[in-house]
Amino acid sequence: MSAQGQRAKDDRKKAERIISDNRKAQHDFHLLETFEAGMALVGTEVKAIREGRVNLRDSFARIVGGEIFVHNVHIGSYSSRGYADHEPLRPRKLLLHRQEIRKLIGKTTERGMTIVPVRMYFKNGKVKLAISLAKGKKDYDRRETIKRRETDRETRAAIKERGR
Repeated sequence: MSAQGQRAKDDRKKAERIISDNRKAQHDFHLLETFEAGMALVGTEVKAIREGRVNLRDSFARIVGGEIFVHNVHIGSYSSRGYADHEPLRPRKLLLHRQEIRKLIGKTTERGMTIVPVRMYFKNGKVKLAISLAKGKKDYDRRETIKRRETDRETRAAIKERGR
């Protein structure tokens, strides 16, 4: 790869800036497949997102009439707003390709499957939302995940201590 091609690749990686992350989704669900979706937003929402006034906790997506809408994504008010403002918790339409929507419709009709927003980020100046097809975890799955994470942490600490 040429130096110019490498530089262009690095610029693309810099262009993705994470705005908000939904860590609770990874704790509560098995994330099976992830899709990148655009969002239909109004101007004050985009400006508030640039200020970082976003909360993805307890958000979910629903399929209504062949379109996907994301609910409970809290986008706070823009600090320098004038008379124009937006509703913080309004349902927002997700922009996906038709075949991706069909795939999500087919998978969510299965028992226990849902669509969960995982993170929101800027990609080339546009707001993108990573949504995942997810299956709810049982309590014993959550405990197993916590136990595995603690074991990994102890192992890393022991290896680090041995290296000293």
